[in-house]
Amino acid sequence: MTRWLFKSEPDVFSWDDLVAKGNAGEEWDGVRSHQARNLMREMKVGDRGFFYHSNLGKAVVGIVEVIAEAHPDSTAEDPRWECVDLRAVEALPRAVGLAEIKADSRFAEMVLVRNSRLSVQPVTAEEWDAVLALAGAKG
Repeated sequence: MTRWLFKSEPDVFSWDDLVAKGNAGEEWDGVRSHQARNLMREMKVGDRGFFYHSNLGKAVVGIVEVIAEAHPDSTAEDPRWECVDLRAVEALPRAVGLAEIKADSRFAEMVLVRNSRLSVQPVTAEEWDAVLALAGAKG
């Protein structure tokens, strides 16, 4: 199973908004980065990811699951823009902030640290476990 990180501005679409969608989840729409779109094309049902609040909060706050593989984004006029569907799995016991991640040498190569503008990112198994440990979550 591959791990990911999904960034969203909480004043636009927050962790609580995704939680409110329940098991039906939500289309991760509106992504207009070729790199992020291509990463979503690699995702499989059952892959897990972190939900990251960008701009306001700047923290990993929860765990999501891919529930539908890449398909045309319903908000795009161009069918080449694709997205996946996600559902909330669980909130982290403690949010892990970007400053904390940047201060930890285990994350020196993490995409979030090296390319903070990318809205959908891969996460290594080591990074995944380290974020969960910082959050006080069970792996």
